[in-house]
Parts: sequence; C-alpha cells; structure tokens
Amino acid sequence: MIQSVYRTAEGDICTGLDQDAFAAALEDRGGLLWLDLFEEPAAECEHILREVFSFHPLAIDDALEEAHVPRVDDWGDYLYVVVHALTFSPEASEPLRTVELDVFLGKNYVVTFRKERIAALERIHTACRSDACGDRSPQDRHLDRGSGYLFYKLIDELVTDYMPVVEQIDDTIDAIEDEVFGDPTGATLQHIFSMKRALLRLRRIIGPQREVLNKLARGDYGVVAHDDRIFFRDVYDHLVRLHDISESLRDLTGSALDTYLSVVNNRMNEVMKVLTVITTLFMPLSFLVGFFGMNFFESAAPLQSWTSRTAFAVLLAAMILSPLVMAVWMRRRGWL
Repeated sequence: MIQSVYRTAEGDICTGLDQDAFAAALEDRGGLLWLDLFEEPAAECEHILREVFSFHPLAIDDALEEAHVPRVDDWGDYLYVVVHALTFSPEASEPLRTVELDVFLGKNYVVTFRKERIAALERIHTACRSDACGDRSPQDRHLDRGSGYLFYKLIDELVTDYMPVVEQIDDTIDAIEDEVFGDPTGATLQHIFSMKRALLRLRRIIGPQREVLNKLARGDYGVVAHDDRIFFRDVYDHLVRLHDISESLRDLTGSALDTYLSVVNNRMNEVMKVLTVITTLFMPLSFLVGFFGMNFFESAAPLQSWTSRTAFAVLLAAMILSPLVMAVWMRRRGWL
C-alpha cells in the first residue's frame, strides 16, 4: 500500500497521488510530500526510493532490511532515521515486540517505510486527511509547518504509545509479585524471565532512540530547521523519563525473582523439616523393631521370657512412647 499526502506551495492538500506525481511534488520547493510505503513489494519500494528520490543505495538497502537499532545517518540533502514502535502482549512467549520504522527526511518531503501496521502513523494519516477536508484550524495542520515538524509529530506519536506499554508491563509485574507471594509455580518463573527479556529489549530500544532524539535536538543537520529542534528536545525528555521508568521496572523484576527464589527455598526448607521430623520420630521404632526382630541361635540360657506377654507389653509401650518423647524434646528445643 502506498499512501501519500501532498501540500502544495499554495496551501492546497492532495491525497492518493500516483507515482508520476511524486517527481512533480519534489520539484515544488515550497510544498511538502509525505509518502508512506506500507506492505509493498521490496522491488516496487526500491524502484521508488532509487528512481524517484535518488536515495543512496546503502540507505535503501538498510531501509529494506529490518533488524536495525534506532539511529540517524546524515546524507547531506536528507536524513535516514530508524525508530521503533512497540507492542505488548502479556500472554505471548515474547510479550514485547518492536516494529521498525525507516524514515527519509528531506527539506520538502518525508518518506516512511514499514512492514507492519503502526497505530501512531495511522493517527497522523487521519489528521492529515482531516487537513485536506478542511476540518482542522490552520495552526493545527501538520503539513503547514514543514517536514521537520511533521517528522516530529510522527516520533512524538510513537513515543506517546510507549507509556501504555510501560504501564502494561508494570501491571504484569504487579500480578507476578502477587503470584509469587500467593502460590508460585514453575510458570511463575517463566513469566519472570519473560518480563526480564521484555525489559531488556525495551532498554535496547529506548537507549539508542534517546540518543537519536538528542542528536536531532542538538545536532547541526541542514534539513532540520533551528526552530524545530526544541520539539525533538521535548521528545528526548520523554524518552529520558521512560528510560528511568524501565530501569525501575528492571529492578522490580529482579526483586520479584529474588523473592520467588526465597519463597521456593523456604518452602523446600519446610518440606525438609517435616521429613526430618518424621524420620527422627520413627528412628527409635526402627531400632526396637530391628533389635527384637533379629534371629538368634539357640542359647543355653533360658530366654523364653523375651516372648512373654509382659515383654510384648513393655515393647509396645516403648514403641508408643518413644515418638512422643522425641516430639516433646524437639518442641522444647524449638525445632517444631
């Protein structure tokens, strides 16, 4: 799908341009073109990026191949920027997923490339279509303030969607903590490690993306107007706060893991304590049964009294009283 929004130098806004109109829009130095490539074949995207916009082949290859960390490359007439959107699904094996967004930012154009749907971009598209219909006031129109401001709105919407993800992670960690103090199982440990992986991935995204915004806010890029840098500084401040929150969540996850191990160890100690008590209580019985159950050679001495009723009663009383005496002794020692 190729989505396009074009604002002419006269202020008119057009949507749904065909490929032949892209070159003419680029010639309009006072206009602004936003081209969004979404789920398009790689060959078609490469043709547009190479033939229409004349981007460097290395930048095109980087855009078409995913798995890049957030970064910004200055190619003189344009910037190539990689940012990421986040999605969170607590029940999935990998709860935190990232969606890469590749952006080419020029003086009078913004080109975005993505392979999956990103809610933030859809909201900006809806706002721009409202601009075309005249539903928004002139001061709220994104396309009237240049490519740098439009790019800022894209990143700002992406970062705005980070906070609900962080809140979901926080709620999930709270649920894990309740489970740890309630009835922890092997699945609880899997959830803890799943959250640790999710927070590690979140850190790997927020950290580099924070540096990208820092460069855009403080760097000397020709395609970024000086007045637009303050907007990128605002997004940078949001990412700094999100980075601090993610570090706090990593500490909470580590604490949950330590608590889980402590609870499991305490439970194991209780089990071992019970088994030890049982073994100790029956130890005198084992001795008595083993001693009186031995086979003797016939002796010259008269030992018939060993099998008398009196001997049986004494042995039975000793077998009953021995565990009770051992239990009382252990309780006085504070072992029970």
